[in-house]
Parts: sequence; structure tokens; C-alpha cells
Amino acid sequence: MRAKLFIAVSGLLTLPAYAAEIDINVEIPKLNVAEYHRPYVAIWIEGADQKVASNLAVWYQMRDTAEGHGTKWLPDLRQWWRKSGRSLQVPVDGVTGPTRPVGKHEVTFAASQPQLKDLAPGEYTLVVEAAREVGGRELVKIPFSWPAKAAQSGKAQGSTELGAVTLAVKP
Repeated sequence: MRAKLFIAVSGLLTLPAYAAEIDINVEIPKLNVAEYHRPYVAIWIEGADQKVASNLAVWYQMRDTAEGHGTKWLPDLRQWWRKSGRSLQVPVDGVTGPTRPVGKHEVTFAASQPQLKDLAPGEYTLVVEAAREVGGRELVKIPFSWPAKAAQSGKAQGSTELGAVTLAVKP
């Protein structure tokens, strides 16, 4: 009897207590311009108070070039820089990475990952900002609730530096 009870209880303990996740798709459009540079992109979550609740990803030029290191232009991501970037010591493990080429890029975060682990229940906004050298700057926002009681999705359409940005929150 004890063995059966132990096996039953231990089986329950191995189930994930919280399997929520966030899927984000960011499209970087192809631009027909004379001098093209990949955009720097910052993806973060803001709380209702519009303060950064979590940095999800920052894509920038990570290697040195004749013009210097890419961190020099991180302040061009103006909103992210003012709210969070200037206080970070980059690179940040699991957050920063190299710029991405033209196309669709997916990033997924499980509730157990550091970016979401301490996110309190509430109303949030996903913010994606892109800035490009010899180009423009663009910011899109998608509201969502955390944790999701049911599947949620949202979409925002950029007009220049960003294409379609989609968000899927899974319970």
C-alpha cells in the first residue's frame, strides 16, 4: 500500500507545475536602400506602469569593426536604452545576441526561464523596438495578460524597420 501511494504521489510531483510560454515572431523586412545595415532590435516586457518588467532579447553588432564595437550604437534603441539598456552591463547571458538578417525570427520563452520566472501576474505589454544605421527607428507594442488562463495572441504591424510582430501566450 505504501509503495503504491509513494509511486502515485511521486508521479504527481514530476508534472510541470507551470508550463506557460511566450512565442514571439519578429519580421525584419527587406528594404530597397543604397546602404543597408541590419537593425538593432530590443524586445522587452513592460508592466502597467510602463517600466521594464523583463528584457527578453537585444540583437546588436557583437564584434568589433573599423567603426568600433556595436555597443556604441545601443543608445539608438532610444526607448529601451532610457528604460533599461543604460543600466545593463552587456553582453547579458541569454538576452543579447547578434543582429538578425532579413526574414522572420522566432523566440520562445518558457515560464521557467529567467526572463519570465519572476514575472508577477498582471497586465503587460510586449515592446519591440528596431533602429538601423543610416535608417529609421520603429517601436510596436502588443498588450497581454500573464499568466495566461487561456491562449492569447496579438499582432502589430511595423511600417519601415519592422514587419509583422506576433505574440502567442500559451497557458
